[in-house]
Amino acid sequence: MTTFSTFVDGNPLVYKAAMDWNGSRRATTWVVPGLDVGAIILAIAVSLQLRGLLPAAAAQPGPEAAWTVPAIVVVWLLTMRQLGSYIPRHLRAGATEYKRVVTASLGTAGATGIACYLADYSFSRSFFIGLFTIGTASLVLTRFARRQLMHALHRKGYLRMPVIVAGASGHVDSVASVLSREKWLGYQVVGALTSDLAQHTPSGLPVFGRIADIAQVVLDHEAACVLFAEGAFSSPAEFRRMAWELEKLDVQMIVVPNLADISAQRLDVRPLAGLPLVDVERPQAVAATRWIKRAWDIAGSIFFITLLSPIMGAVVLAIWLEDRGPVLFRQVRVGRAGEQFYCLKFRSMVVNAEARLAELAAQNEGAGPLFKLTKDPRITRVGRFIRRYSLDELPQLWNVLRGDMSLVGPRPALPQEVAQYDSDARRRLDVRPGLTGLWQVSGRSNLSWEDTVRLDVYYVDNWSLVQDLMILAKTAKAVVGSAGAY
Repeated sequence: MTTFSTFVDGNPLVYKAAMDWNGSRRATTWVVPGLDVGAIILAIAVSLQLRGLLPAAAAQPGPEAAWTVPAIVVVWLLTMRQLGSYIPRHLRAGATEYKRVVTASLGTAGATGIACYLADYSFSRSFFIGLFTIGTASLVLTRFARRQLMHALHRKGYLRMPVIVAGASGHVDSVASVLSREKWLGYQVVGALTSDLAQHTPSGLPVFGRIADIAQVVLDHEAACVLFAEGAFSSPAEFRRMAWELEKLDVQMIVVPNLADISAQRLDVRPLAGLPLVDVERPQAVAATRWIKRAWDIAGSIFFITLLSPIMGAVVLAIWLEDRGPVLFRQVRVGRAGEQFYCLKFRSMVVNAEARLAELAAQNEGAGPLFKLTKDPRITRVGRFIRRYSLDELPQLWNVLRGDMSLVGPRPALPQEVAQYDSDARRRLDVRPGLTGLWQVSGRSNLSWEDTVRLDVYYVDNWSLVQDLMILAKTAKAVVGSAGAY
């Protein structure tokens, strides 16, 4: 077998990826169940302390608890394993891991209650409620914290899965570029398999061989995953034969369908006569304009205006004390269906900032039609601080309350920017612009114009209330970190 140290041109990338992946698999095998045991033990300890909160008639844990509680813990862990909450592919991203933990917890609680009833066993109601309520919450929070730590390690290059991408060279490079950009996923592309005789793909990724050599290449380079991009196989029968070759190898197979920027919630895979049909739900732009989102915007804006009014008052005072100029800045922006409105912001620039824009146009660092300047001389001292933490955008809560904007949505654009939109970018105008959005939690000003459009269009096509809640939660982290803000 080829050793990792003899990888193309002596590059030790494959060796490092394999060692990291072995460490990651050990973490999955031992660390995740260990964290679950710790979370459940914590729930037991807290529940014992809180058992007296329910009426005194509630039975207290008897001597039988010495064996019933450990039995519940074992059943709980086995149920989570049986429902697939330890499957590695679900531990990286997505909500499947959390759903299965919650399902296993509810199932264990139900089974415990039924068993106690049938056995006529008097189990402490307060302890029962505390155990499964606190335990479920602890398991989910522990899993979330573990995932955040893993994402941080992946971004730094640790514990990443060695991946070989198979397919046409151009499609291989497209997939590799996405995985390289989204390092938090933990995939390390170490090489490619193509149908041509080139030694490298156009982007320089080493080609280990032809697609027909897939099993031997996986063995030689100890890949943990093979990603099949477009061009990897010409027929279902060809893919089936490759799957047979990989059947006895410890390798994950992933097929990249020719579908992009469609959320999992819109996809439903169902077999029919041996064909894996994918039902794709229609885009969600219409759903994103209905009353439920508007009601959420009204309630949310009122809540945040009330909560943040002291901070807004302090910002108003700081701006006025700096130069005695106007506190608010009104700018024409384009909203839903191309309607224009006055977008409100706390003034972060000098009073004559708009008049000085022309002289700075040659220094523009923004992508596409956007104007951005890292060290814009028009920004005041107070303005630089409130921009860093997005405090300048708080008056837009009034725009949300009025209906000009939404709490979450695409970035509100200037009329001159909209004039340069192509057909894809105009899709952003099908919903109300947002105070925050995917662009805000994915890099802010560090994003390219293409990525900004892609994220906004993805949001429009895949809107859901759950996604809005997740974006709002991530916005707080992005604002505190102040990455990409200037």
